[in-house]
Amino acid sequence: MKPSEPNDPLPILATAVVPWTQDFQFDGERFRRQVQTIAHGLTRHIYLFGTAGEGHAVSDAQFDEIAAAFRTVAAEEQVQPMLGVISLSLPTLIRRIERGHALGFREFQISLPAWGALNDTELDTFFAETCGRFPGCRFLHYNLARTKRLLVPNDYSRLAAAHPNLIAVKMSTDDAALVAELLAAAPRLRFYFTEFGYVHARQLGKACGLLISLAAANYAQAHQFIHGDNAHRAECVADFRAMVGTLLALGKDRFHMDGAFDKLLHRLHDPEFPLRLLPPYASATEVDFMRFRETLPPRWRT
Repeated sequence: MKPSEPNDPLPILATAVVPWTQDFQFDGERFRRQVQTIAHGLTRHIYLFGTAGEGHAVSDAQFDEIAAAFRTVAAEEQVQPMLGVISLSLPTLIRRIERGHALGFREFQISLPAWGALNDTELDTFFAETCGRFPGCRFLHYNLARTKRLLVPNDYSRLAAAHPNLIAVKMSTDDAALVAELLAAAPRLRFYFTEFGYVHARQLGKACGLLISLAAANYAQAHQFIHGDNAHRAECVADFRAMVGTLLALGKDRFHMDGAFDKLLHRLHDPEFPLRLLPPYASATEVDFMRFRETLPPRWRT
């Protein structure tokens, strides 16, 4: 099947993760090959610097270098690129949006500052200083528990009305009732759910995006997951639960950051892709990768 294209009504949103050399320098050539692999086989909706992409961990210099490399390969491969900005500091976040804009990015992924849960007044200020400050840009909000405040349907109803350039939300949930409430509360927004929430949305007959995670193990099967029927997607849920169990068991008391898991998944497509994360975060090992690959459910093996 063709990769998910920019105007696909059921788009796949995928992360690009950052390959680091042994001395923790950015491996630009391997990064380029990764974006090409995703663009040719999976989707042209690709984002950089979510939590899996270590957007929380990079320095300003690393942010600029890697963002520039992403912008270049995205233009070459006709990718619709999204740049993530994560910081405890709102001024830092604003400055990174400005630098990304100067590079040519117009879509940005934002998440709330994670030091403490924002109250309603602080939440409004955050969106005024991002969506409101940059009306010519489009924003996706990454709604995750690490920020200490998960936004609920009423939040999105209000924020969508206040900010026309808030266009999308991505989140992980297995709560069917919450999925239904989100889709009803803010129908203008494009919701990207990970595999479990995506199954619930499609059972409701709702068009939404797939924030691909586990299904990235096999691109052909990922497309089948999107374009197959509800019965097929329900069958895949058991596979995904088995994969989650394996990953959590491998990482227990050793590694826990999103990027460690996503690098294991991309390693299935590039056997030389490095698994290391920027310190202080712990990485998966070669042995972890071999165990993960060996325990993949049959349909997801490449």
